[in-house]
Amino acid sequence: MIKNTLLKAVEAGGKELQRFFNGEFKITNKEGINNPVTEADHASEKAIIDIIQQNHPDHFILSEETGEIITNSEYKWIIDPIDGTINFANGIPICCVSIGVEKDGEMIMGAVYAPLLNELFFAQKGFGASLNDKKISVGNKSEVIKSCLVTGFPYTYLDAPNGPLQVFEKLIRKGVPVRRLGSAAIDLCWVAAGRFDGFYEHKLAAWDSAAGFLIVQEAGGRVTDFEGKPYSPYQPHILATNGLIHDELLEIVNGRKGL
Repeated sequence: MIKNTLLKAVEAGGKELQRFFNGEFKITNKEGINNPVTEADHASEKAIIDIIQQNHPDHFILSEETGEIITNSEYKWIIDPIDGTINFANGIPICCVSIGVEKDGEMIMGAVYAPLLNELFFAQKGFGASLNDKKISVGNKSEVIKSCLVTGFPYTYLDAPNGPLQVFEKLIRKGVPVRRLGSAAIDLCWVAAGRFDGFYEHKLAAWDSAAGFLIVQEAGGRVTDFEGKPYSPYQPHILATNGLIHDELLEIVNGRKGL
């Protein structure tokens, strides 16, 4: 029942992305620099929440635009109606709907739907991960120097030691390809599919990673915070890899190792 609701919800959100993409829509700006929200974000979120509440009216909801719809349910739905809003607003099709489902604080299911790329990623804890109903698994690169990585940059952050720019510079100066797609959920799914070998980011919200980190884990990858501890989407740092390069990349991100 929850799986069916989840898939209906991401597909409903995805239809709104398709409806508005490359059309005319209103854009407003939330607090901070380059933090837009579009008419499509709101339409996608409404479509998603409507389906969840029709099927599970007592469930807790955490969504990027609406915030929390609090209940005392053991289930929580964590929603990003458009991950990659800046891409979407500029006609770049690298954007998606991301929904994770928690039970008693543990992520049990996640779906990421990129309708403009025709890609639906799904994972259920203990049952593996899939792309368009075909099983996926992480890649097999065993050294960072030979890996293809992806990252993201927060728009506001302190220029601290081992911050986003410093880590990025360290990697690219050694010739490691590091991409920046603009959607953390897609970054994670592409690690799960073996397209990237690792992803790191210094500042994410729960809705950015809730579905994607489970998809990586179920595809055989490893996800931690920057201390190497089990990942929680309620803290800002994430390192997701194929597992083989994880410890080495963790040392690099923390400034304890060069290349």
